[in-house]
Amino acid sequence: MDSPVTPRAAGPGPRRRDRHGRGMRGPIAPPQVPLAASRAETFADLVQDSVERLERRWPQLADIDFLVLDVPRLDGAAGPGWSDEAVPLGGTVAAREGRPARVVIYRRPVEIRTKGRDERAALVHEVVVEQVADLLGLTPETVDPRYGED
Repeated sequence: MDSPVTPRAAGPGPRRRDRHGRGMRGPIAPPQVPLAASRAETFADLVQDSVERLERRWPQLADIDFLVLDVPRLDGAAGPGWSDEAVPLGGTVAAREGRPARVVIYRRPVEIRTKGRDERAALVHEVVVEQVADLLGLTPETVDPRYGED
């Protein structure tokens, strides 16, 4: 029993079978089911819903880019209010040199502050309204009369 057993060479390709020889599992849900959407995609949908709601009242929002980033940058690009005490939930970048104005919503800080989908949707809408108001030079109540209502 001194003969060594040579291990099988694991190729760079995907495994064809699981350890029981039955094959790999398929997806949990088909792509058209909401379960298959990632958290980032779901969050982006919440931002898009909020923007569409505001665009009905403010058609000039079609000229503004709305972006979703995971977290704010630490190099000062998030604006002058970014400090060690408070993590921003969103930010704005004014239009310049042929670029449209931008509103940025930070996904992870918003998700951490909310527990459920409804609460997250409400906070996303508040952040979008606040950033649009800042960009347009208006109060949040002017941008959305229902701002601040529970």
